[in-house]
Amino acid sequence: MNRRDFIKAVGLGVAGFALQGCVERLRTSAAKKPNFVIIFTDDQGYADVGSYGAKGFKTPHLDRMAEEGMRFTDFYVAGPVCSPSRAALLTGCYPQRVGMYDVIGPKGPDWTKEKENLGLSDNEQLISNLLKDAGYATGCFGKWHVGHYPRFLPTNRGFDEYFGLPYSNDMWPKNSEDYPDLPLYDGDKVIETNPDQTQLTTRYTERAIKFIEKNKDKPFFVYLPHSMPHVPLYVSDKFAGKSEQGLYGDVIMEIDWSVGQINATLKRLGLDDNTLVIFTSDNGPWLSYGNHAGSALPLREGKGTTFDGGQRVPCIMKYPGIIPAGTVCTELCTTMDFLPTIVKFAGAKEPRLKIDGYDIRPLLEGKQGAKSPYEAFYFYKGWELEAVRSGKWKLHLPHGYRTVVEYGRDAKPGKYDYSKKIGPALFDLENDISEKNNVADKFPRVVARLKKLADKMRNDLGDSLKNTKGSGRRQPGRA
Repeated sequence: MNRRDFIKAVGLGVAGFALQGCVERLRTSAAKKPNFVIIFTDDQGYADVGSYGAKGFKTPHLDRMAEEGMRFTDFYVAGPVCSPSRAALLTGCYPQRVGMYDVIGPKGPDWTKEKENLGLSDNEQLISNLLKDAGYATGCFGKWHVGHYPRFLPTNRGFDEYFGLPYSNDMWPKNSEDYPDLPLYDGDKVIETNPDQTQLTTRYTERAIKFIEKNKDKPFFVYLPHSMPHVPLYVSDKFAGKSEQGLYGDVIMEIDWSVGQINATLKRLGLDDNTLVIFTSDNGPWLSYGNHAGSALPLREGKGTTFDGGQRVPCIMKYPGIIPAGTVCTELCTTMDFLPTIVKFAGAKEPRLKIDGYDIRPLLEGKQGAKSPYEAFYFYKGWELEAVRSGKWKLHLPHGYRTVVEYGRDAKPGKYDYSKKIGPALFDLENDISEKNNVADKFPRVVARLKKLADKMRNDLGDSLKNTKGSGRRQPGRA
């Protein structure tokens, strides 16, 4: 063999070896189970992200997520307040199905024994339970709020690690002397009471990153439910005074920083291409707090109502190679879809009890012709069925609601008028996103169809206005 042939042979051998190594890496990556990160904020409005029209502050890391993934325009949570919304995300069910119909918490100024004792039943299989059974490392870092007694805490609900508050950050003595000291948990132990809330966003983020680093060689699930921007608002020194909007904008900028830290960690560890990252909020903004509240514009109303401002929220998902970059999904999806979709991606067992969410992988993958799997989506407040959406149509059944008549300022709430009433009222959300123009008289057949869907749901989950309990409700846990 002459020198030229020898060099050529060596070159081909090296290239072949490199190609084989590349193929092996691809094969290993394909065989490895995907990781999942859900970042869930508290009371962040539809318009409180740059790509959704935020004003007075910037969210560069969330905007980059949207550029690298998919932004959702018609994404809903299954309850307009904290506990029901979180129960729906974790179980894949309407909150009413699992008995988590209202905000729960410790004994406080509006305390009732029933709400204080509630939690998710041991019979319910959470995302964490299903993934842990499938070999995943599971961690929760932030606000829990689906049961604060020991049996209901994350470490007893499928999470290997937990660091955070068991309920909302305003449920503490600084808000009312009726509340007990606010506990900060590490695992199942209280390590502080009434913690420095300016450090919560940073501490949650640091613990989530530490968990990812520790479990980088195995599949993991991170649930990062931030306490902010629920009032009272707190921000660390690194973001204090940084936004044009004031404290609320500062808080959102720090949450955006947190998103950036998580994504940067995944990229640094070579996990970015094998991780589904989801960002969304638990409900709309608490509008009565004025400059300490976010914005749901152009949606109507906010937190605590079943208008879209209460339940339609920003949502961004990123999964390189699976979710096409820079895409927008206009189909109706909900947080109840997280569980069935994640279970399918992970190859885990499906829950044994009925759920209400759907596997939305065709939408995430940008499959041609993929549509929302929902024949209808139902808006409950407490045990009352208040509205139904099917396609572009949303029908408000007769119900009362609250609206702000005086905005608060600087941590002091304003005033609501609770005497407002609506319904039956039909809105075309494609042409009337603000739910202003009642077209029920023009489309009686649509109204009749949605009323039939409402009756079908009443048979399943009930409706307190109709004195029906429904056959599909399951009992919550009780301490």
